[in-house]
Amino acid sequence: MDLVVRAVVAFFFVLFLTRVVGRRELSSLEPFDLIMLVILGDLIQQGVTQNDFSVTGMLLVGGTIALLTVLVSYANFRLPFLRPVLEGAPVIVLQDGEPVERNLQRNRITLEELQASARQQGIASLEQVRWAVLETSGSISFIEK
Repeated sequence: MDLVVRAVVAFFFVLFLTRVVGRRELSSLEPFDLIMLVILGDLIQQGVTQNDFSVTGMLLVGGTIALLTVLVSYANFRLPFLRPVLEGAPVIVLQDGEPVERNLQRNRITLEELQASARQQGIASLEQVRWAVLETSGSISFIEK
């Protein structure tokens, strides 16, 4: 039972971390970030299983994490009021060619990153854009004028 409790705590800790870190950072992982995620995963695994290397422990922890993943997904689907907490909401970062500074700062996006994203989608100038939206996946969508 101790393994199940630790798995539940670890699951919600990881869910919390992904909300704190932010969408943009998770969508554009640099090599250092990827290595840190692997290290974080190993540290969490050690905290969950401690010295239990049994098959039963692995099944309990794996089953608990899988069940929680399904439950959170189901809650996100069936309970719309939880979506902003579990999934986040799209954020407008540019409107009518003008950056929405408050939203850019809140999501730690520079104007240069916004311009680079626009160029990657074939948009030469932000003045051509009616809206730029930071999606829940961390990507930026552009709607031209």
